[in-house]
Order: sequence, then structure tokens, then C-alpha cells
Amino acid sequence: MNLIYFSAFRAVMLTGTVSAAAELLGRSQPAVSRLLDKLEAELGVTLFERRRGLVTPTSVARLLLDEIERAYVSLDSLRSFAARVAEGESSRIDTAIMPALALGFVPRLLAKFQAEWPKTKILLHVTVSARVEEWAASQQIDIGLAETPFRRSGFRIESFSDTPYVAAVPAGHPLADKSWIEPADLVGVPFISWASVTSGGQLVAQAFRSSGIKYEPAYETTVSATMYQLVKHGMGVGLVDPYTAVIETDERVRIIPFMPTIPFNVALLRPDSRPPNRAADALLDLLASERDAALQRLPR
Repeated sequence: MNLIYFSAFRAVMLTGTVSAAAELLGRSQPAVSRLLDKLEAELGVTLFERRRGLVTPTSVARLLLDEIERAYVSLDSLRSFAARVAEGESSRIDTAIMPALALGFVPRLLAKFQAEWPKTKILLHVTVSARVEEWAASQQIDIGLAETPFRRSGFRIESFSDTPYVAAVPAGHPLADKSWIEPADLVGVPFISWASVTSGGQLVAQAFRSSGIKYEPAYETTVSATMYQLVKHGMGVGLVDPYTAVIETDERVRIIPFMPTIPFNVALLRPDSRPPNRAADALLDLLASERDAALQRLPR
């Protein structure tokens, strides 16, 4: 089975059309179509439904793409390893970080890190906690930050943060002047919560059940920054992680403690077989100091 078959398939899945994939690969459209036909023939499955010149991925195609993306991450890891061998192991740090930390908190501290380690390159994968865990277990990163719990092995786990989620309330909302907010305050109030597939969503639902309050979120999301934006535009009250609350400051949003406390449990993942890296250790020290400084700004 030729790897170019998978390259053509991936290009079509990413661009949406055979013609766009052909342009991306520098090949003709008929050539890409032939590669897709050969891949389907070798696999013995239908990957695309073809109608009037359009290709629509089947469910099998979407499953195959997930496997191929994992393979591409492995190839990136090999390239990273070769680069470290050629340039010195501290020349690059591969990280995978959950969105709550990667969209605001980490980019701000990287400017400070760059001043101290100007020759060190950082690869920042922004992805869900389950994928961070997967990459740490397969030894593809130097550092991971993800929300617990974990099911895999192959990495060391250190607690990074357990500061609780906080309520984000529109500034003009009747709840905006409260000292703390609890589930009973949110009865009849549009509530923005985490999707049920996330750890946060499950913890929030449990907090409502324990308080005897029916859990009926008006909106659900998997990204804390999105939740903050919804609150900022007056869509309701949300529970955001403490890092988003500190970074995404806006006069249109009030940050208020939530009771009962729901810990935002984040762990640092260090793969077992990655070699020691002085630059990575320096980055970890900076992460810890910036974490402590950021959390000091939360209301108590």
C-alpha cells in the first residue's frame, strides 16, 4: 500500500474537493481520483459517495482520517527527534495543551520564555485533554497539560492546578453583585455549561444534582473562551475555568466564586521515555510561577 494513497485521501478530506486536493498536492485532478480509487480497492471499502462530480465522505472515511492524523503526528515526532539530534536536544520543545490554557495563559508566558531561550523552538499543539493524554502515552511530546482523569500509562503525572471553576456573569445581570453564586441562583437563568462529554460538564451536572437543582443548561460548549464570549454578549451565566477568567478580562463580565466549589483539576504530563531537556525544565518553572501569579488575581 503506497503512502501517496493516504496523502491524496487526507488532502481530499481536509480541502473538501478533489480539485482542491489536486492543487494542494501539485497533481492533476484525474491523478488524485485514481489514487482514491486505488486506495478504496486495496482497502475493500467505499470511502466516498460520488454524485455529479462531488465527493461525500462515508463514515468509514471519517474513521480512517482519525487513524491517518495519528500517523502524521507520529511522523512529526520523528522529524522533531531528528531535529533535536542534529541541533541539540534543547532546540525544540513539543507540547500539547488543552484549550483553556493554550488560548490565553500559555501564549502570554511564551514571550517571557523566548527572551531567556531565544534559540528554542516550541511546537504548541492545542487539543482536547484526551488527545493530550494519547500523545503523552505514545511519547510524542515533551510536556502535556490536560484535565484529569486519565486512563493510559507511559507518562508521569504531576498536579498543576486544582483551583475551582468560577461564575462569569454579565455586568448588568441581577446576580452580578453577589458575593458568590450557587445552583439555586441559576433557576430560570440562561445557563452556559460544558458539554456532557467533558470532565467539566460531568462535574457541573453532579454539583446541581447534589444541590437538588434541575440541571438545564441553555447552551453547552467545549471551550472556556467561547463560554466567556457568550457571557460577555449577555447570553447567560457560565462557569469558566480560572485561567480563562483571569486572561479574558472585560468590563462587561463579572467573575464571582461559585459554590459548591468544582475543582478544575489540571495535571502536567511528562512522557517516560523522552530525554532530559533543560529548556523544557525552564519552561515548566515559568509555567509554575506564572500560574501562581495569575491565580492570585482571582476574586476570593
